[in-house]
Amino acid sequence: MAQANTVVHTADAPTPVGPYSQAIHSGNDLFCSGQIPLDPATGRLIDGDTAAQAERVMQNIGALLRAAGFDYAHVIKTTIFLIDMNDFAAVNTVYATYFASTKPARSTVAVAALPLGARVEIEVLARKN
Repeated sequence: MAQANTVVHTADAPTPVGPYSQAIHSGNDLFCSGQIPLDPATGRLIDGDTAAQAERVMQNIGALLRAAGFDYAHVIKTTIFLIDMNDFAAVNTVYATYFASTKPARSTVAVAALPLGARVEIEVLARKN
């Protein structure tokens, strides 16, 4: 019997800026939409450099994980989108603090632009066995 997909929503992460869900919980998997550095309280892009933006993104991801009963140790794949590959080291430094023991598979892609002028966006797939 197929399991229903469940929409995950939390006020601790930004409200979507388009027609999509913050995350979808399907069976043992959690598919998180790409997170940009929006402050969930204001819905606005945070001030700060790329490292500060990456920190906010990871906090938003953590809120989605917790809302679905997951944590960073359950993340198995991430995709990072950067508007400037020169920001790779700054993002990597922040990212590494969230995945100290369990390091997910990862792709990093340079893009021409991100929503609302963000410098970084990260999406994750998490799985509970």
